[in-house]
Amino acid sequence: MNKKKIINDPVYGFVSIPSAFIFDLIQHPFLQRLRFIKQVSMTHLVYPGALHTRFQHVVGAMHLTCLAIDTLRSKEVVISAEEEEAVLAAILLHDIGHGPFSHSLEHTLIEGVSHEMISSLLMDRLNDEFAGKLNLAITIFNDRYDRKFFHQLVSSQLDTDRMDYLNRDSFFTGVSEGVISFDRIIKMLNVQNGDLVVEGKGIYSVEKFLIARRLMYWQVYLHKTVIGAEQMLIKILYRAKELSAQGKHLFATQALRHFLVNKISKDNFLDRPDHLAWFTRLDDTDIMSAIKDWVYADDKILQILCKKLMNRDLLRTELRSEPFTAAEIAHIKEKVKAYFQFNDQEVDYFVYTQTIQNSAYEPGYDNIKILNKLGHIQDITEASDLSNLETLAKRVEKYAISYPKEIGFPLHEA
Repeated sequence: MNKKKIINDPVYGFVSIPSAFIFDLIQHPFLQRLRFIKQVSMTHLVYPGALHTRFQHVVGAMHLTCLAIDTLRSKEVVISAEEEEAVLAAILLHDIGHGPFSHSLEHTLIEGVSHEMISSLLMDRLNDEFAGKLNLAITIFNDRYDRKFFHQLVSSQLDTDRMDYLNRDSFFTGVSEGVISFDRIIKMLNVQNGDLVVEGKGIYSVEKFLIARRLMYWQVYLHKTVIGAEQMLIKILYRAKELSAQGKHLFATQALRHFLVNKISKDNFLDRPDHLAWFTRLDDTDIMSAIKDWVYADDKILQILCKKLMNRDLLRTELRSEPFTAAEIAHIKEKVKAYFQFNDQEVDYFVYTQTIQNSAYEPGYDNIKILNKLGHIQDITEASDLSNLETLAKRVEKYAISYPKEIGFPLHEA
């Protein structure tokens, strides 16, 4: 079988699959599952084009890693064929632990278990299937390889993962503020003292990358309507799990039913191997098929939430810089209780607050290193003459409250 395939990617054009082993990984059901998981969850409810998948993202990140390897080799960085295949496998598999709707339901179906932990478990399972061929890839992924720059290509503050998702999410949402000069950044990459660095000529492209990341978070990933819709999705699953725990029968695929009727947490996730097996059968379609059916559920709470989500009758979400007071929250809850005839427990499914944090750059964690003309390495915040770059490194905190639109604008009544 010819495994030297090319993929026509809308962002980069033709993407080559570099080896037969990488082809086999891409064809594996664990990776093919990512075709049915949206990259940016509920963002399509605000930006209709944002229907791209985790599969497209990991293939794109692999392509950028190929370009980075070519650049480093051109600068006489010695990289063996084994190392190249391992780092490509690591970036290709970095997201296989994502569940339905990516980050939105990460701790809802399985409490306290991150997608990174599941990715690691699935890599170990794949390594058994491929007779140890992923040993080096796993070592790189876990940052245990002595040549640190390989891990930094896969996971750092200027990795090919971030470069691809900013590029791709900007493309599919149509938000041009997220466009980055990925090709120039990659051409400026080098290795110094075992670390990934950016040559000084690339500093402006890195600055633009950080600014684009900040803008994309507030304009796309943390858009108030998106975070409100994601919370509705979470509340729907919580309600379904609550009803299932009470013995109520709800329509669900076999895979989803496993997570509705079993209370699975970090403490007991590893006790039963079948938990992981069932997880690999889950994707967005399991959740959406259930929600479509639950529109007609007997339970009033579940029915209203599902109907609203399916009809894009989303909760109103307000975002501000100061926390909402207990009096404000209580006022909104009373309005909702009166309108829908909810009790104190039921209203919590329709009124909720959340705290949102974001920083475009985090000094002290895999810093972005700039190699200046004198051969010295500086952190991007020291090397840059951009006055607001240090501001980008500060953690910004905002506060959100969501509630049904039917009650008007209760916070504006005072």
